[in-house]
Amino acid sequence: MSNAVSQPVTSPFARVSGAQHRLLAFASLILLVVVFSIASENFMQTSNIIAILQATSVNGVLAVAATVVIITGGIDLSVGTLMTFCAVIAGVVLTYWGMPLPFGILAAILAGALCGCASGTFIAKMKIPPFIATLGMMLILKGLSLVISGTRPIYFNDTPGFTQISQGSIVGYFVPAVPLPNGVLILFLVAIVVAFVLSKTALGRYTFALGSNEEAVRLSGVNTDRWKIAVYTLAGSICGIAGLLIASRLNSAQPALGQGYELDAIAAVVIGGTSLSGGRGTVLGTLIGALIMSVLLNGLRILSVAQEWQTVVTGSIIILAVYIDMLRRKRM
Repeated sequence: MSNAVSQPVTSPFARVSGAQHRLLAFASLILLVVVFSIASENFMQTSNIIAILQATSVNGVLAVAATVVIITGGIDLSVGTLMTFCAVIAGVVLTYWGMPLPFGILAAILAGALCGCASGTFIAKMKIPPFIATLGMMLILKGLSLVISGTRPIYFNDTPGFTQISQGSIVGYFVPAVPLPNGVLILFLVAIVVAFVLSKTALGRYTFALGSNEEAVRLSGVNTDRWKIAVYTLAGSICGIAGLLIASRLNSAQPALGQGYELDAIAAVVIGGTSLSGGRGTVLGTLIGALIMSVLLNGLRILSVAQEWQTVVTGSIIILAVYIDMLRRKRM
């Protein structure tokens, strides 16, 4: 009888590192672009590319917010409805109260930060599981958005410059051949700032530490509750920016909008290589994941794939991405 120990059969995905995962995701993005370009001549039209970038600007900002939370090992199911709530707050300040544009922008971001702080407090101080705490916050914000707006959309027709936040093009003004929407620039700026925070600041170091081993961080004398609340507050303020972007894009605050956006955001985060168990993740990977989601959904619409099948595809991608992440964690 042989004494050799049989080796377990492993999936090739188990040998994929974080950098390789991002490279694989980028290669998938390029492949999707090529396939849809061949399948439809309308895909590469300038108007469609701008539509993809506009969609990515909103989902990408939400995904960056979700990335920060997921790196800690948590989850935030309220990012979509928080985005809507912040848009409604901007509508109240700018349209109902007639305040200048900077006040509306500040109000939306502060509203997001306060709601994020509340979620973080529920999780850190009251020890409510993140899934339950943010699910409750999602429902609260959905209700408040409807109550505050009177269940009616709030339009920004009397607010000069509001639509330029997302739809204008500073780049196009100087370089007419490149009409890059301002919303995309804002996405890149948010991504750069958050990437800097995660890599160069104490908040970033503790964000990864909380996701890797929260108990060890606590035993080392660090006030983990304070840092966790700070992370959720940061994520909330980013959702406030997303609220401004979508309201500017629609020229209105739609109080019934928002639910479902959290799924696309989380999908982008996981596709980009951020681990749902916490401790690992990059903003760059999330941006690639957000582009993949936007390109995929846009391409399916152009090919006239039914909405229900688009949802099936999105769910399948989430399951596959999570499975790959599980295989990667087993290897470590």
